[in-house]
This record gives sequence, C-alpha cells and structure tokens, in this order.
Amino acid sequence: MTNILITGASRGIGAAIAETLATIPDVVVAGQGTSSGIAADFADPAAPDALWAEALERLDGRIDVLINNAGVFEANPLDGDDADWLAGWERTQRINLTAAAQLSRHAVRHWQGNGGGRLVNVASRAAWRGDSPAHWHYAAAKAGLVAMTKTIARGYARDNILAFAICPGFTMTGMADDYLASRGGEKLLADIPLGRVAQPAEVATLARFCAIDAPPSMTGAILDINGASYVR
Repeated sequence: MTNILITGASRGIGAAIAETLATIPDVVVAGQGTSSGIAADFADPAAPDALWAEALERLDGRIDVLINNAGVFEANPLDGDDADWLAGWERTQRINLTAAAQLSRHAVRHWQGNGGGRLVNVASRAAWRGDSPAHWHYAAAKAGLVAMTKTIARGYARDNILAFAICPGFTMTGMADDYLASRGGEKLLADIPLGRVAQPAEVATLARFCAIDAPPSMTGAILDINGASYVR
C-alpha cells in the first residue's frame, strides 16, 4: 500500500493528480481538497503542521509520497501601495513556498530511518523564464521550490528520499483562464509552439510517474511540461 498526501487538490492540476492516483490499485490518497476532506488554509502559518498531523493520523501513521501542489496566482502591481505590495509578496511566498517547505521538512524527517519516500513539487515554467511584471512574487516562489527540490534530492538520496519537481507552463485551469483573458489569449498562445496550453491530465500523468514509477536515479530531476514554450 502506498499512502500519498497531496495539497491543493480541490481543482485544476491538483484534482487531476488526485483523480489519476486514485485509479491505481493499492494507493491511498489524502490531503487538502481531496475526498478525505482535510481543510487547510496555507495563509495560516500553523496550517501545514496541522495538515501533516491530520493526514498522518488518517493514513495509519505512514506517508510514502508528498505532492506539494497548492498555490495562488495573484497579481501584485509594482505601482501599488507599499504595504499592499509587501503583503501580496509575503502571502504568495507563504502559500506557494513556505507551506511546501514546512510539509517537506515533516516528510524528510518522517522518511529518515524509515525506508525513504518520494517528494513531488509542482513548480512552474516561471521558475526558469520569469513571469509578468505583476508576478515577481510568483516566479520567485516557484524558483525557490525548484531550488528546494534539488537541495533535498542531493542531501537525502542516501536515505532513499527522492525528490522531483514538475514545471508546467500554462495549463487549462481557472488560474490560467483568468491570466489568458487579462493578457490576451491569442498572443500568449502564439508563444507556445504546440499551439495550445497543457491539460491538467497531462501534468497529472507526469506527477503520477514521479510519485510511483520514476527510477531512483532520476532524483533531483526538474521536468518541464510547457509545449516547448521554454526549453533549456
């Protein structure tokens, strides 16, 4: 039996990942936004710790895979009020990066001396190529998630603790719909050689591979899924 904790599974990419994993025999999925119904507001610094404790209890004391997917994509205009800009920056860092770090720390400590485990972080193309002038905070948080993934992979591979990150480009979710509408969809799509944004199910396929099937020697891999809109 493989016990998986996922965050941000109420819609979009997270819902697609949870749905894909739930079809696998001997896999149990729990977490924020899943049918398990564990509530967690990551704007609250105490929420990640509470989510981990609740999930551990529901999964009989063992979590084998952590998938950090929760995130927000909120504009933070450069010419806004100073206090508002700082609050927007800190809110995005807390939800998109710090909460993932808190959960990852719990996971690494849980896995040390217990046979290891797998960490899958859903980052973004923005980690590599940046984002719009109103989304400094989002790009910075996703770049931090990538760096954290690499650090964990390098630091704990000998304990069979494997870490991967996925970097989607635009994906057909509510967040992407709003962004495409605000920035001009046709122009943005012209920047994607594939000619379309990714579907959540495509990202879910990659997440499933990392969570279940990726060979141990792949630990530390940062996997792009962006329709060739950014290649490196």
